[in-house]
Parts: sequence; structure tokens; C-alpha cells
Amino acid sequence: MEKILEHLATQTKGTCYKSYRYCFNGVEVPSVIYDDKQNIVFSRDKSGETNKGLPKPLGELAKKINRQGKPLFKFFLDGSRRTYKVDDIAYNNRIYPIIAGQIGVGCCARENPDSFKNFALENFSALSLPECANKDNMPNELFFNSLTAKINDLPSLKKRNLTLRKILPYEDRQLKEGEKYENKGIAQIQDEMIESEKKLVAKLARERKLDFSSYLIKDGSLQYQSSKGEDLKNLAAIKSNYRCVVGVSKSFNPELCLDQNKRSIAKKIADLKLFHRTPAFKYSTERARGVEFSVWYLRIRAINRTISPFDGVLKIEKILVTENEIAKGLDSDEIDLISANLINESFPTCYGSDNRWANHLYPIFLTESFIKSKYLSDVYFLNLF
Repeated sequence: MEKILEHLATQTKGTCYKSYRYCFNGVEVPSVIYDDKQNIVFSRDKSGETNKGLPKPLGELAKKINRQGKPLFKFFLDGSRRTYKVDDIAYNNRIYPIIAGQIGVGCCARENPDSFKNFALENFSALSLPECANKDNMPNELFFNSLTAKINDLPSLKKRNLTLRKILPYEDRQLKEGEKYENKGIAQIQDEMIESEKKLVAKLARERKLDFSSYLIKDGSLQYQSSKGEDLKNLAAIKSNYRCVVGVSKSFNPELCLDQNKRSIAKKIADLKLFHRTPAFKYSTERARGVEFSVWYLRIRAINRTISPFDGVLKIEKILVTENEIAKGLDSDEIDLISANLINESFPTCYGSDNRWANHLYPIFLTESFIKSKYLSDVYFLNLF
């Protein structure tokens, strides 16, 4: 039976090389991957909350909420992707990698303390090819959708009851120093995962699952790249969808955060006492044009129980939705309520099950584990090609 790579080479008039196949997660040198990608300058004249005084400790509020048995967060969203190099292919005397990915986006719901279950799950595969694979000079979307349909018609996939969701083209221009085509392909897989996250949040908002007593924790930053051609009407809808959504980043780059004098606030973050938070700051970024955020940092683990200064510190983001929020910042009482609930969500810990345990919220850890359990094994997935 003809396999995917053979069919790709035929349909796109390329030459495959039967290169070594591998999962990027397994061969890259370990490095810290931050959720935030751009410089953030926090200024005193851009306070992200209504109360301009120093924040109070939140341990007692967390205990009070725990005794009441009515947690703020009911939904937990995470996205995950696993990427692979499956071959090299030649077009126009240049060699390009073929990147494949398994993408999982899931949301778990907790209706009560004894019920934690899957609410929604998207689990699919995608490929990323250079734009020059489009030999017919058709619009990219039309060409690659047609190619996807032809691949899904292969007996080798039908026999296993598997389908490919999309083929995502990456830029094929000549590389600048330090660039890699592999990274361009991986970025396309990453963006597809993020789009699936946004659609799942929109589904929850459309079905009116989210309100001021039923918030969603989204693992990672809310700083989504603005879509091309996004108009004000769509932007307003997106902001409305995130009214009751909080982004929580386990890993952030503290050196990106500067005060009004462009001095790092990394030490202030590292020196946070247990169950204390920083003031909230308001900022905007080119990455998400037209959206303003309130962001603050919260320590959920004692520093003497961790191995680095930023272990046990979360970066928390919320989109400013109303005109009043944009003008004055997020209500400080809401920030305290969110923070105290996040303290409660950090117990029990996943110590020993994940090396990021100090920054992990247990419901997010469960959601992430559930999503990853649905992946095909690396060996099985690679042999599809």
C-alpha cells in the first residue's frame, strides 16, 4: 500500500530522501520554553487594578474559600502538541523538512469536588510543508485542502481509521542566519493548536458555561496572535469570550518584565512571600493588537521547598474587557479572589509525576495528562509515513 510520503512526492513533484525520522521532543537539548515571547514594560501610570496600595496576603482568603466549598474555577483548558520530522523533500534544488504533528486540545470540567471529567477533546494530526509544494499555482488553501483529501483517501490510512486534519504551508524563502525551516514548520503546528484552543473557549462562551461563578483556567498565556484581517466586531466577540477566563503560565521569562525606568523587576518577583502577589500591571502588545491585559505574579509554594527563585511563582493574565476595566484596571477584589482560588487549585501537588510540579495546578496537570494519553505512540505515528 502506498504510504503518505510516497503520495506526497508524487502529488507535489518532489523528491523524498527517506531521512531519519524522529520526535523533536526527544532529541532537542533541554531548554526553558517561556510562555511569554515579547518585552513587557510595566509602568506605575498603567496600573492594572483599581487599588493602588500594596496587595495583602491571600492565605486566609484561600482558607475561607476552601471552607465554603465553592471554588471559582469549574473548567480547565490545555493544549498540547507533539512534533516530528518525518523526511526531507526537494523542490527547486532546495531541501525542505516535512514536519508532522499530533495536536491535542482538551477541557475538563469539575461540577463538584468528587466529579472531574472530560468536557471536550480535539485530537488530530497535521502536516507542514513548504509553500513551494504547491506546484499548480492555486491558492494555498485550495491546493493543500485538496492534497489533504487525497492523502485521507489512501488505503493505508483508511485501514487504520485515521485521517489527517490539515496540511499547513510554511514560508519557503531563503533562510536568514540562525533560522531553520524546521522551526517554521513547528510554528505552523503550534498556531493550529492555538486556533483550536480559541475555538474551544468560544464554544464554552456560546453555550453559556462561563460566568462570574464559573471561571475557566487556560494553561499558558492569553497573548494570542491576532488573526489576519480581524475586524473590530470579531475582536469584541473574542474579548467577550474571555470575560471569565484566566491565563496561568507555569514558565515565564522574568527578564522581559521591566519597570518604568527599564529596570528588571525579576528580584521583586523572586522575593515574593508565600501566598503573596505583586500589584497588577496593565499592558498591551503588538502580538495581540487591540487587546489590553492585566497581569500579576503569585507565589503558591514556599521558596525554601523549591530549587530555583521562580519555582512556585505563577504569571497570571486576564483580558480587560469593559471600558471601565481598560480605563481603571481590573477590580482588586476580583484579582484577590482569582489569586486565592489559584492557591487552592495548587493542592494536592503532582510532585514526582512532573518536574514542573512547583508551578503546576493540579486540575491542569490532570487535564494535560488526559490529553497526552490520547496520543498515538511515537513509533506507531512515525511508521504511518
